[in-house]
Amino acid sequence: MKKSVFLLLVTVFFFVSPALAQPWQPAGDHIRTPWADQVNPTDPLPEYPRPQLQRDAWMNLNGLWDYAVLPLDATFEKADGQILVPFCIESSLSGVGRTVGTDENLWYQRRFNVPKAWKGQRVLLHFGAVDWRADIWVNGVKTGSHTGGYIPFSLDITDALQAGENTLTVRVWDGTDTGFQPRGKQVRKPSGIWYTSVTGIWQTVWLEPVPQQHIAGLRITPDLDHGCIRVLAEGAENGLVEVHLLADGKSVASARSLAGSEAEVAVPNAHCWTPDDPFLYDLEVSLFVGGKPVDKVRSYCAMRQVGMAAGPDGILRMTLNGKPIFMYGPLDQGWWPDGLYTAPTDEALAFDVQKTKDWGFNLIRKHVKVEPDRWYWHCDRLGILVWQDMPSGDLHGSWQMTRLYEGTEFVRSAASEACYRKEWKEIMDYLYSHPCVVVWVPFNEGWGQFKTVEITDWTKQYDPSRLVNSASGGNHFLKAGDILDVHNYPQPDMYLYDTKRVNVLGEYGGIGMPVEGHLWTPDRNWGYIKFASPAEVTDEYVKYARQLKDMVARGFSAAIYTQTTDVEIEVNGLMTYDRRVDKVDIPRIREINQQVINTLK
Repeated sequence: MKKSVFLLLVTVFFFVSPALAQPWQPAGDHIRTPWADQVNPTDPLPEYPRPQLQRDAWMNLNGLWDYAVLPLDATFEKADGQILVPFCIESSLSGVGRTVGTDENLWYQRRFNVPKAWKGQRVLLHFGAVDWRADIWVNGVKTGSHTGGYIPFSLDITDALQAGENTLTVRVWDGTDTGFQPRGKQVRKPSGIWYTSVTGIWQTVWLEPVPQQHIAGLRITPDLDHGCIRVLAEGAENGLVEVHLLADGKSVASARSLAGSEAEVAVPNAHCWTPDDPFLYDLEVSLFVGGKPVDKVRSYCAMRQVGMAAGPDGILRMTLNGKPIFMYGPLDQGWWPDGLYTAPTDEALAFDVQKTKDWGFNLIRKHVKVEPDRWYWHCDRLGILVWQDMPSGDLHGSWQMTRLYEGTEFVRSAASEACYRKEWKEIMDYLYSHPCVVVWVPFNEGWGQFKTVEITDWTKQYDPSRLVNSASGGNHFLKAGDILDVHNYPQPDMYLYDTKRVNVLGEYGGIGMPVEGHLWTPDRNWGYIKFASPAEVTDEYVKYARQLKDMVARGFSAAIYTQTTDVEIEVNGLMTYDRRVDKVDIPRIREINQQVINTLK
């Protein structure tokens, strides 16, 4: 070998990023799902991330980024290695698998080129979710900051761009359970029902070109009483908005409005959305300024209405499209052994929703977590109702579940309360147009629960189109929300009842079965009760479901079974954490679940 070639190879070896010398691979030795092997490090999660507001032009920035974990007062100068975005640093699929302290920042950096075809348009930088505080620079120019670990946010980076290559830098800090921010079940020291922390980018990062005047969002409200869909194009400052409604590719109706006003689209002979028939209409929304079309987006919607009504027996029931419905489904925490908060692929993301349908349920309670937009789209198209929890945060106050609350409510600091209100409003705005979401759950079991009546009333006022479950299994107050929700493990029980609200069993079950070879921690696991075989688990499940069915006649209008999958050391899932083993006899489970649901049909 010539000396010059040898020196060149040595130079390349010492100056490439460490991760280039060692190709990406999952970190750690925990169990993984079948989809982990399908993750492409050059193009992870390539699907369009925003089904309810689609344009053709976009650029996915997921992939290998440089990263560094540095003290709070340090700046990014040299990478520790590479991380696979959008998987959080603690996860196996990030390729890193390490924690970040509260005295450290997590830095990201990558380079990109803007397509020449985008010239003359504004360029938006979108983040699906970053946990928790993010600061963003493009070419050394500070372009924005954001707090909140569950909500997408966007920045107009046009004025910071330069010809040719651009550098994107992101700094993230996350206090996890040391602060008051919403965090769900994340803790620094996982144990029991508390899981591994999630820090940094955990949803898709992408670029999008838009015109100067453009549609930033759609707020879609079905109105069955008046036979119409109301569509508000957000972000347009002036001009005319035109909305076209289509069914199976054929035009149904259209309407126009001035920018800033709702367009009211009549829906003749409306095809209503239900779990058994999840019919979706297509939408095309255009913005005209000065009589010229400047922007156009595609979306979808559904005709569905959620309410309450007393039946012939006088019991108040939830209704869907004016008919009583028993809502029944699993507690779904949305955790993955390889991606933690992030599903390895879109196929995996849809898998849990389809599995819920296969089990014969019509409902998912999304427990103290918010999912990517595509998850709710999967629920919309497959026909699954969703109860959406607010991710819990701050300290846990006292928990009084067997009677009306008599103590002094937990008092948050002004900053904590402001953080809660900001993020809860953003979550409701984010999910407002999804027909699958039918119930808001501001609090769970006294976890950070405060000003219950005030928060519940505000939630209902902000979105009167949905029901509000003020405190699932938590501290109950008279006249707080539409629902009284009790928890009981392992078997169903009705120990509180309110004649003026809908009564539900917000959690029960937790039947455990450890499956060797499919455990997060083989020598440490737990369930509320444990069995040794799928036959035993199924028998116990069916026994509880029959008890529940008897309680429907007495007043229960919904129930949530714990839970969809095992999560870390919890082994009370209907399937294992890695989604490889079903722990129940599916035909038997489906049959009894359908019997329970059909009790109110």
